[in-house]
Amino acid sequence: MPDFSIEAEFNAPVIGLDEVGRGPLAGPVISCGCHFKNYTILNEFKEFIGDSKKLSEKKRLLSFKFLHNLKKEGIIDFHLGIANVNEIDNLNILGATKLSMKRVVDKFNLKNAYLIIDGNFSLNYKSYKEQSIIKGDNKSLSIAAASIIAKVHRDRLMKKLSIKFQDFGWEKNSGYGTKKHIENIHRFGPTIHHRKTFEPIKSLIHS
Repeated sequence: MPDFSIEAEFNAPVIGLDEVGRGPLAGPVISCGCHFKNYTILNEFKEFIGDSKKLSEKKRLLSFKFLHNLKKEGIIDFHLGIANVNEIDNLNILGATKLSMKRVVDKFNLKNAYLIIDGNFSLNYKSYKEQSIIKGDNKSLSIAAASIIAKVHRDRLMKKLSIKFQDFGWEKNSGYGTKKHIENIHRFGPTIHHRKTFEPIKSLIHS
């Protein structure tokens, strides 16, 4: 169960950063940063917050609503950052992920913030101090909350995109390479929302 033990180590505001969408064949990568202004409400989280990848869609939406209410109450602040498909193809997925996270950090007016990042890479951004945490969404509530917010936003975006591009099942697979998705890429060809440097799309284009 994630908690605030990592955040409490720092005598500074902490922004927990996570991304969603590194693996899909289609759609952007979306990052979120979450800053808790106090750590006194831990017990209220046990019902709502955890690794977003393990939560059911219903539970994730309840968590998302809970976090929005905390923002209205001024307990937390969070922002989103997006790197689009062209940026993914030009920079590679790790570079695009870092770009989306830097866009998040720039939306906070917290020059002295400490960044805690889910994963094993560094941003090395401006003068921010940072720490990478493998499986951070299992350990830090700030990162877990960011993961949930990013996941809900990205899933909603892919559902919207699926209305126009109905052959690929994005409303269910969120752009990931399911069997049907890959079959229909071969059948209909890639869309403007497909990542041209990801297989099997890369081979299709250059064949």
